[in-house]
Amino acid sequence: MRSEWKNFYLENLASFKYGKFLAKSQLNDSGFPVFSGYGVVGYLPTFQFADQQLIIVCRGEGGTGDVKMSPSECSITNLSIVVSPDEKIVSRKFLYWALKASDTHRLRTGSAQAQIVIGSLEKLNISIPVNRSQQDEIARILDSLNDRVTLLRETNTTLEAIAQALFKSWFVDFDPVHAKMQGRAPEGMDETTAALFPDSFEESALGVVPKGWRVGIISDLGEVICGKTPPTSKPENYGDDVPFITIPDMHNQLVVTNTGRSLSMTGANSQKKKNLPTGSICVSCIATPGLVVRVTRKSQTNQQINSVVPLPDWGKSFPLFLLRRIGDAVRSAGSGGSVFHNLSKSGFEAISVLLTSYELAQKFDELVEPLIVRIEANQQQAANLAATRDVLLPRLISGRLHLDSMGAVDGC
Repeated sequence: MRSEWKNFYLENLASFKYGKFLAKSQLNDSGFPVFSGYGVVGYLPTFQFADQQLIIVCRGEGGTGDVKMSPSECSITNLSIVVSPDEKIVSRKFLYWALKASDTHRLRTGSAQAQIVIGSLEKLNISIPVNRSQQDEIARILDSLNDRVTLLRETNTTLEAIAQALFKSWFVDFDPVHAKMQGRAPEGMDETTAALFPDSFEESALGVVPKGWRVGIISDLGEVICGKTPPTSKPENYGDDVPFITIPDMHNQLVVTNTGRSLSMTGANSQKKKNLPTGSICVSCIATPGLVVRVTRKSQTNQQINSVVPLPDWGKSFPLFLLRRIGDAVRSAGSGGSVFHNLSKSGFEAISVLLTSYELAQKFDELVEPLIVRIEANQQQAANLAATRDVLLPRLISGRLHLDSMGAVDGC
């Protein structure tokens, strides 16, 4: 059975309310979250809304027009509009997905700073199935895909945190060395691994470090390659053959599994010396410095990125997290005036790093590399599920893809 669909102006499906202006001085460090649409910006001792709210970001940098669900038990700032559906006509979850499919970004006005006003939202045309069970089933399918993507990304965050914590313990806080100095066995470590750590410290150019470790430079980790962009005036340089990594592909990633652009074999072969084998580590050094990711396929990058092709002696994971640690410090300090700001290849190669023994680097790799393999697989699965969701979304929301009475999907 196929449900009847009807068109409505959004004003006939929901009411609207701007979020509340809250000065920074009013916010606390704990309590109930205050949500701006861009994220949690602080906390209050009480909350404005008990349940999750459907919101549209109405002003701010970059996200105006984004459709989101707020946390529960939260307050919402005036950077967003709260959309409260008439539940007798349309469910909140269905309306969320309907708005996601309707391109609310096109309602933006203003040149100095983009904004969306309630009046524009009210006249937005939305098509919905009259049958509420049909609405619920469509929302359930899309929610299910979205929840799986979210779970995979949360799992990856946890896996990366485990790897980061081990690197910090071994190579930043030197916990096993401190333990051996005090005559204790390092916690959670077998004797073979413990034997790879010294039992004392010595002075170095980087301060007090484990005895026998050395201060080196980034080029000691492997070959450094600075990227290059093939001429865009030649369309034949671009295609679907070789991933072309740029800074937008590196945000919030540990490994790169998908890129916004790719080169053709013609474009890649025009600069063969810029090829990066699988396992290379990319570091952004211009514009948005300090982003660090690992390559999962033979790739190339643009000139804003310096990459390290690690020597086999260091393993795969030790160089990644060593450079990741440097990148974190750069980002926390800001790009202006940092060592990475507009950094040349030679300047990048010469950055000082603390190097352990090859044996200990290999032991770290043995423990951490399985985590990275899982992260890569999860990330690719999340990308595939997100792509499926994004293909289904406009078809389900428009009624072009129908659900029968048993919840099966059939297309027209």
